[in-house]
Amino acid sequence: MTDRANDPAFIYFPENYRWSMGLLLCLSGAPWGGAEVDEVNRVGRALRGKVGDDASWFEEWARMGEFVEARGRDELKKGHVLTASTCLMRAAHYMQIGERFYQHGPRSAEIYKRAVKAFAEGAALLRRPRIEAVEVPYQGKTLPALYVHPAPEVAGTKPAPAMVFFDGFDITKEIQYFKGVPDLAARGIGCLIVDGPGNGESIRFRGLPLIAETENYASAAYEYLAGRKDVDPKRIGVMAISLGGYYAPRAASLEPRFACCIAWGAQWDYYETWRKRFELLDSGTVPSLSVPPEHLMWIFGVNSREATMKKLEGFRLDGIVQQMRCPFLLTHGAGDEQIPLAVAERLHAAAGSKDKTLKAFTRDEGGFHHCQVDNVTVGVNFMWDWAADVLKPGA
Repeated sequence: MTDRANDPAFIYFPENYRWSMGLLLCLSGAPWGGAEVDEVNRVGRALRGKVGDDASWFEEWARMGEFVEARGRDELKKGHVLTASTCLMRAAHYMQIGERFYQHGPRSAEIYKRAVKAFAEGAALLRRPRIEAVEVPYQGKTLPALYVHPAPEVAGTKPAPAMVFFDGFDITKEIQYFKGVPDLAARGIGCLIVDGPGNGESIRFRGLPLIAETENYASAAYEYLAGRKDVDPKRIGVMAISLGGYYAPRAASLEPRFACCIAWGAQWDYYETWRKRFELLDSGTVPSLSVPPEHLMWIFGVNSREATMKKLEGFRLDGIVQQMRCPFLLTHGAGDEQIPLAVAERLHAAAGSKDKTLKAFTRDEGGFHHCQVDNVTVGVNFMWDWAADVLKPGA
């Protein structure tokens, strides 16, 4: 970790980047009901002395998730619908935060399915925003998704704008909901959060590994939204987080019907990124990663580094983003330890859009780390205001 002595970010496990970022990922969902500081701290305290033991990480988060879920179900029996809703959705968040490091543990599939069920039940009870579980037709199958409806008092009675929101390298649609999506809906913009190939339920239960051709499933998501009577097909944008800095720009470059694009974190050449990471691993140095490196092989459905690198050859944006024409926003933490700021500058310079913005968040203003995990509201407010300016909800 770099310059921790002068880093104002909340770093819970200073000796372990991945665990610290994992806990911050959970805690950053607090403004939208994804975490309670006391509960997160209880998990963190239970993990002191076990840093790096991913089985313990999984069990402690699962235990807290099960505890909060039980509270929610008890409240539902009493008729306390909103309390039950918040508990069930928060419990799902905890369970999936734990599962991210331990997808192949003995209880991983069970806990993940339990999380999906708890979130869906809690979301069905929530009055605002309205969350609809949907399926996006895709190559003879479907992609699981959540459509978060825009606030009706802003959107009005006409078809509303919407954003397609894809996961990153290791995120899920449920976790992503707690990345400020209610605030996007409050601005009058709908949001379709999709577990694309290689993510969430699509890789765990539907046999859909990650592919380089993001435009294939991005076009499917566009078609789904454009077919809804409550969505304006001319005001549909696309965005994604982290590795989504590859997904969204590629989609917007090759699917010209998207009205705008937001990359929440930059990518450029993911093959080169992993080549350097594997060099560090081979030398005995642990690079700054969000999940264990084995996650990469798993989402591709391969079992060797050679096969993984072959898959990664397609994950390059040069020659593609030059074709982008829609308004483009790229946000990046100036101190991102996973993807250097120079990568964001290169992507921004190459994008073919005339209307393009690079916002690099500094140490002093917050949002300095990967995808603003240290101050997510700073990033969310900037992105959602930009989206509202471009898509003009209520117009």
